[in-house]
Amino acid sequence: MNFSPNKSLYGVLPVLHTPFREDGAIDQATLAREIDWAFQTGAHGVVMAMVSEVGRLPQPMRHQLAELICNSAQGRGFSVISVGAESTLEACSLAEHAQQAGASAVMAIPPVASRLGSGAIRAYFAAIAQSIDLPLVVQDASGYVGAEISLDVYLDLLEQFGPERIFFKPEAHPLGPNLSRLRDATQGQARIFEGSGGINLVDCYRRGIQGTMPGTDLLDAVIALWQALEAKNEERAYEISLPLGALVALQLSAGLDGFLAIEKYLMKKRGLFPNTLQRQPVAWELDAETQAEVDRLFLRLAKVLR
Repeated sequence: MNFSPNKSLYGVLPVLHTPFREDGAIDQATLAREIDWAFQTGAHGVVMAMVSEVGRLPQPMRHQLAELICNSAQGRGFSVISVGAESTLEACSLAEHAQQAGASAVMAIPPVASRLGSGAIRAYFAAIAQSIDLPLVVQDASGYVGAEISLDVYLDLLEQFGPERIFFKPEAHPLGPNLSRLRDATQGQARIFEGSGGINLVDCYRRGIQGTMPGTDLLDAVIALWQALEAKNEERAYEISLPLGALVALQLSAGLDGFLAIEKYLMKKRGLFPNTLQRQPVAWELDAETQAEVDRLFLRLAKVLR
């Protein structure tokens, strides 16, 4: 891929899984290998976000992870850094750090500890955008945590900052219809990413998305699917999306920790990670029967990708 840093965010931007050593530190060598593999596989950039376990990292380690990712992605593709926090002050501080580290864009979810009104959520995102010069991806993660962001908040932010500064990643259910509502309400100006892991990618692509942010564990399948959609090869798209969707359905069934457990298991299965260590505590762990089904589906997906 010929990467231009001046190009608008676009394409397949996988969310990286954070590898840990037994002592709890970030495994920097494994992270570098993961990023190399992402770009070699055809990613347009890399992302640090929820399945990177950012919410479970102390601030110094969160800063370290952002710096490692931005440095490694430099000149190869986009780097998007999640800066969502429970306070506006903290989110702005994280955004400023991401800009200093060389990020292409930042992404943020709203605070999740309080049920905020639209005015407070709008002010939170506006403050982040005003604290930096980078684009901001406004992420509604209510499919996993928090509450749905009102359409009015999206429209106000787009009007205030414009489509070059504000991108959207709506994840409230039902994903497709909500995406279309945002697209139509902005007369197609909204630049939208989907984050379903691939399970809704065909549907969302038809609705005019700018790109997708899946996990890294199934990146080769998502890139193959994206390329099939770009080529308007419907037969190939469905051939890939059906086993891919079955795998992601297993991840979704256990929420965010389901994604984390299965994704890290697959990263180890691929030989990219030496272990499946997660930041504790977690609400769900991979059981033997689910693992066996993951193995069966992964084998089917691999056959399709040959």
